[in-house]
Amino acid sequence: MDLGIRGRRAAVAAAGGGLGYACAEALVAEGASVVICDVSEDRAAAAAERLGGGARWLVADLTDPEAAGRFVEEAAAALGGLDILLVNGPGPPPGTVLETPAEAYQAALDRSLLSVVRMCLAAVPRMRAGGWGRIVAITSLGVRQPYPNLALSNTARAGATGFLRTLAREIAADGITVNSVQPGLHATDRVQSVYGDGELLTETLATIPAGRLGVPEELGALVAFLCSAHAGYVTGVAVPVDGGAYQALL
Repeated sequence: MDLGIRGRRAAVAAAGGGLGYACAEALVAEGASVVICDVSEDRAAAAAERLGGGARWLVADLTDPEAAGRFVEEAAAALGGLDILLVNGPGPPPGTVLETPAEAYQAALDRSLLSVVRMCLAAVPRMRAGGWGRIVAITSLGVRQPYPNLALSNTARAGATGFLRTLAREIAADGITVNSVQPGLHATDRVQSVYGDGELLTETLATIPAGRLGVPEELGALVAFLCSAHAGYVTGVAVPVDGGAYQALL
């Protein structure tokens, strides 16, 4: 299926590897013009080279909300406008509620809520100017079903989901959709750092009906569809991508 986004201009955050890279790869494959970012210049440059398709790169520290907003502004300037934004960023460190001091929450909110806000606010005026836009954010299944030992992420990303759904209602009539994907456990460095490859991971996989970690490219394909011309009537949704781990009716 031709997704109808050839030539569309896309900013893809935190795409030096993992899920962000997989999303950028899917967009490049559909002919979109892509600018990615990473906190590491070497990772950003190497990822853009692997992507091909004229992909460009910037360096941005997405734990800083102002830097996150600047990434979108600089990407739009490089592309001559902006049609697609993939919101992504590094998650907060692990820890239980009782182990995590209250002072740690501000940094978590900066990176997983306020950076999301800044990226979207930088993107929307440019999309409105073109009368078309797609915003897709990578959040977490923890928004629906809190993960043990990820108190900061569960909290901050839930706030981001509330923001995204509110924004979706406000700009739907402008031809701009706002959606999120909620990954469960995928084969990324982040999952490796939290779950390792021993007993904890084995026990966790036993709770996933698919019986395996997700492949980043699987999530990238869904994101590309949500960014497509065909998904213009899909907005305000949050889609679990989790191998069946989330089992509630709503």
